[in-house]
Amino acid sequence: MKKMEYKGIDITYYRETLENGLEVVMVPMPDKNNYFITYATRFGSEITSFTPNDAKQEIKVPDGIAHFLEHKMFEQEDGVDPFTFYSKSGTGSNASTSFDFTQYICYGTKKFEENLRYLIQFVNAPYYTDENVEKEKGIIEQELNMYNDMPDFQLEMRLRKNIYHKLPRRIDIGGSVKEIYKITKEDLYTCYNNFYSPNNMFIIIVGNFNHKDASKIIYEELELKENRDYPKIKHIEEPLEVRIKTDSFKSTVEVPKVAVGLKIFKKDLNINNEYQIKLYLSMISRMLFGDSSLFREKVVENKIMTDMYTEWETTDDFSTFYLMAESPEPDKLIKEIKEVLKNHDEYIDEETFERVKKVWISNIVRGSDDVEFIVDNAFSDMLYNKEIINDKIDQYKNISYKKLKDVIKKIDFDNISVCTMHPNK
Repeated sequence: MKKMEYKGIDITYYRETLENGLEVVMVPMPDKNNYFITYATRFGSEITSFTPNDAKQEIKVPDGIAHFLEHKMFEQEDGVDPFTFYSKSGTGSNASTSFDFTQYICYGTKKFEENLRYLIQFVNAPYYTDENVEKEKGIIEQELNMYNDMPDFQLEMRLRKNIYHKLPRRIDIGGSVKEIYKITKEDLYTCYNNFYSPNNMFIIIVGNFNHKDASKIIYEELELKENRDYPKIKHIEEPLEVRIKTDSFKSTVEVPKVAVGLKIFKKDLNINNEYQIKLYLSMISRMLFGDSSLFREKVVENKIMTDMYTEWETTDDFSTFYLMAESPEPDKLIKEIKEVLKNHDEYIDEETFERVKKVWISNIVRGSDDVEFIVDNAFSDMLYNKEIINDKIDQYKNISYKKLKDVIKKIDFDNISVCTMHPNK
C-alpha cells in the first residue's frame, strides 16, 4: 500500500492495486465523525454489446440491463435486505447507475468495519432467479414511467436523441419498458461475470476509519476473487455533427424550457491529457455561461431566464456541453445563447480567466475538509483516469490563457442542437 499526498492541501491518502486488479483508494480523515464508502464497476448503460474473450460471437443484451442489474444486487439469497441491514446501525446506503459506471455506497458514523465487509459481500453475491427477475420488471416499469412523466427528463432525453446519431447515450439509462421485459437471469449473470470483475472495479473510502483495518477486510474478502479478461467492445463510429439542429415539443410545463447541446470532437483540441481537456472546456463554459458571466447577468436582469443548469459529458471521442434553462421567453433566450456562442471571443478575457482559476483553487482548498467532496473528486479521477490526480492545484495554475484561446479556435460553436419544450395549453 502506497502512502501519498494531495499536493497543496494537507491530505494523505493510500493507493493500492490488488494482484487481481482491484483498485483501492483510502483517505483517512480522523478529525471527522463520518465515513463514506463506494464500491464501483466501470459498467454502465452505454455497454449493451460485447464479446467475452473466451467467445467468438458478440453478445447483445437489452438496453437498461446495467440499471436492472443494480436493482437485483439488493435481493440476496439469504433474504437479508441490504437497506434493512444498514438501517439497523443508522447507516445510509444506496446505488446508482450512469452511462459509464454502477456504484454501491454506504455512509455513516458507526460500525465501519462491519459495514465495509457487508458492502463487499453483497456486491459479490449475485442472486438471480426467473421469479425475482420477472418481479423486478414491474418495479422498474413503474420507475421508468415515473421518469418519463418528468418534463426535465423528457427534455434531456429529447436533446440527447437530437445530439447523438448512434451512441447509446441517446438511450435512457434505464432502457425502455419493451427492452427490460426481454431481460433474463442469464443476461444478468453474463453481464455480472464480465464486468463485475476485480480488474474492472474500484473501492474508495474517505472519512473517519483506520486504513490498516480497512485494508485487512478488503484483502480477506477480495484477495482471492478471480478476475476475468475484459470483454472486447466494438468502437461505435459517431458523426461529429449533431443529428438535429432545432426541435420543439409540448409537455406538462407551465413555463417553457430550453435545452442546448454543443458537441466537440476531443481529438480536434490537440490535448492528450483527459483532465486538461476537462479543465479548458470547463473554463470556457464558466466564462460564457457561469454564475458571474455577462450572459447570466443580462438574461436574469431582463427576466428572460429563471433557472439554468449546465454540465459537460465525456465519451471516448466527444465532449458535449449541456445547457438547460427555464424561460418565459424561450425564443429570446435562445437568441442570447446563440449570440454568446457566435461572439465567444467578446466574453473571454484574461482577467476573468485568472479570476476563475483562483476561485477553482479556493474551492479545492475549502472542499478538502469535506468528506463527500473528496469522495466525488476521487471517484471521478478513478473512473476517467484510473488514478488519483493529486496535483490539481498545480494543474489549475498551469493552464494558460494562450492555450485556452487556441482551444477555442478548434471548437465549432455552430455545431449545436437546440430543443424547446412548450406548455400543452
